[in-house]
Amino acid sequence: MAVPTAAAVNGGMLKMGSVSQAYIESKAVKETRSLISELCRQFYNLGWVSGTGGGITMKVHDTCIPKPQQLILMSPSGVQKERMEPDDMYILSGEGSIISSPSPKPNPHKPPKCSDCAPLFMKAAILYDIDPIFDVAYHMRDAGSVIHSHGIESCLVTMINPLLKEFRITHIENTLYENELTDSLVKAIEAYPKTTVVLVRNHGIYIWGDSWISAKTQAECHHYLFDAAIKLHQLGLDWSTPDHGPIQNVKGFSSVNSRINVTKAGTVDSSYKIEPYPRCIVLDIEGTTTPISFVMDVLFPYARDNVGRHLSATYDSAETQDDIKLLRSQVEDDLKQGVTGAVPIPSEEVGKEAVIASLVGNVEAMIKADRKISALKQLQGHIWRTGFENNELEGVVFDDVPEALEKWHALGIKVYIYSSGSRLAQRLIFGNTNYGDLRKYLSGFFDTAVGNKRETQSYVEITESLGVDKPSDILFLTDVYQEATAAKAAGLEVIISIRPGNGPLPENHGFNTVNSFLEI
Repeated sequence: MAVPTAAAVNGGMLKMGSVSQAYIESKAVKETRSLISELCRQFYNLGWVSGTGGGITMKVHDTCIPKPQQLILMSPSGVQKERMEPDDMYILSGEGSIISSPSPKPNPHKPPKCSDCAPLFMKAAILYDIDPIFDVAYHMRDAGSVIHSHGIESCLVTMINPLLKEFRITHIENTLYENELTDSLVKAIEAYPKTTVVLVRNHGIYIWGDSWISAKTQAECHHYLFDAAIKLHQLGLDWSTPDHGPIQNVKGFSSVNSRINVTKAGTVDSSYKIEPYPRCIVLDIEGTTTPISFVMDVLFPYARDNVGRHLSATYDSAETQDDIKLLRSQVEDDLKQGVTGAVPIPSEEVGKEAVIASLVGNVEAMIKADRKISALKQLQGHIWRTGFENNELEGVVFDDVPEALEKWHALGIKVYIYSSGSRLAQRLIFGNTNYGDLRKYLSGFFDTAVGNKRETQSYVEITESLGVDKPSDILFLTDVYQEATAAKAAGLEVIISIRPGNGPLPENHGFNTVNSFLEI
């Protein structure tokens, strides 16, 4: 006799009227229940389903019933997998609807809950009361069994390189709730039609096969391979190739915390040696992260055109009075040294307008000469702040910069900015770029307060500030040969940035060069 809809079965509830109670209590169903209990205990001992995580589901093998219509048994979520009994399983139709739920157990046991992974095992477009990963696996891959492991190996292997999107088998990014993984799982399966495994970064793995034997065998093999890859990585050996030789990468930095010497962009020295990643990267801005044209054609003109307006609007503020004080001191030195464009700044008694007019003249001359002096850079930063706040300015970086910053950040490399522009100006540029706020990838900012960028002592000061063991732990990127020479003299590793609009370099300059940060 068929079980009526919503009738009780062993304390649970039915939702399908086409399945007889005799079949639910048949030998095939009972054997599948017992098998899942046994496998969960085994997987618990292997560390795959500890802490109530993970699970397994399989179809009831019955040659008399077409495979798409065979019942599916699923271990519940949030229970101690090693203590499950055969009656603890959910029974689902071949389409994914829950037919029978296990009976609740007394305290301290929690009420039974169908796995959050169910729609991932089936197919999310059909039903949402089960984990969509089960749904996807059964309906897209005609699986006979699906295993979800939280084994530590499957988590760690996705962390070897946070930027990789595949580990020969594919892996996808984790989400807050497992049923939100459905779309990315579908895309992974569509991209890799023959795959039977999908890793979820920092979470676990989903494995399926045409039978529980196939799924179990693949689960064991993949966990073994993950463990082997982790151990090879720990030994400094390349887990991604059959030879397992020393880790190398022709782009300069490998995916597993090592680097090789390069002679120039895109080529490799035949006598390369493995070196550790830099602990820190220090970046210049103009001509390195940002086009020179943005600085020369946008920022400088904005500061020049708005210096009078800014000084008039903020003249009595403590900040602007400090700016004026610095400018007075600088102009006095310039006049003594006969610097072109320097004009005397009258005293306050002469009047605000006269003081501002002389300040504007001096600032315009300083900007025209592109002078790298603190008095000018501090005032420019305050003027630019107004421009960014009023949406009159937007920072510009080269297209490869955001991706590189994200990559270095993910690898644990601290990135700093060293520019002749004030630290305020630096924060404004990177906080308001054409790619959004990039400051989350930056650990700090240096300006000429540590010294002139063409002086070796400046890089000594930066090295001491960053607290590295040795100067060579720092990689400095700049477009200026004199800055590169000064940094190299301080012991830093140096790469020169080749960008559109940058000035020519001396022949035989002796530095490695890159046209994009992605070459590093």
